[in-house]
Amino acid sequence: MPALKPTQYTAEIVWLGAVMTGDRKDLMAPARNTLELTFEGVADAFHAGLTRPSCSRVKSQYPRDTPIKNERQLSIISQEEIDQIAAVMGVDTLDPSRLGATMVIKGIADFSHVPPSSRLQAPSGATVTVDMENRPCQFPAISLKVDHGDNAKTFKSAAKDRRGVTAWVAAEGRVRIGDVLTLHIPDQPAWAP
Repeated sequence: MPALKPTQYTAEIVWLGAVMTGDRKDLMAPARNTLELTFEGVADAFHAGLTRPSCSRVKSQYPRDTPIKNERQLSIISQEEIDQIAAVMGVDTLDPSRLGATMVIKGIADFSHVPPSSRLQAPSGATVTVDMENRPCQFPAISLKVDHGDNAKTFKSAAKDRRGVTAWVAAEGRVRIGDVLTLHIPDQPAWAP
């Protein structure tokens, strides 16, 4: 019996990019029409690699800078959630290039809360595994200040429960703007201790 089941939920890729620098004040991810996803993520991207140094998100498990498996190769956010964040911030729109995003999708409601270990599969066969919800941080706020001035200070609170997910590449392949991804979820009951 398969451990992952395809769902009727799909999402269209509406934006692609990759942060190519470690400059956290800039945090620019130039837009692209396609991305080649490899087992290391997106070549030369800031979050590429099979491993990464541990950060504050996993400080309960590892001392900072411990080499660990890189489950943060990609940052995926939904256009619906970007629009919600912008509304809470009191701005018309947010440029995904300034959010640290790799991919913006449209079509899956409450995307930040899809089950961990879910898969998004592209027509090419490229597949990414959802690690967990991407927590808001101050770096997008610093970058967004260029476009939104003091309103950018509200990003972190506005993005709570809306920042999308981190993910890693499970099957290599190309993704393109306009590709429709299919959501596959783990075939297990919700945890209820």
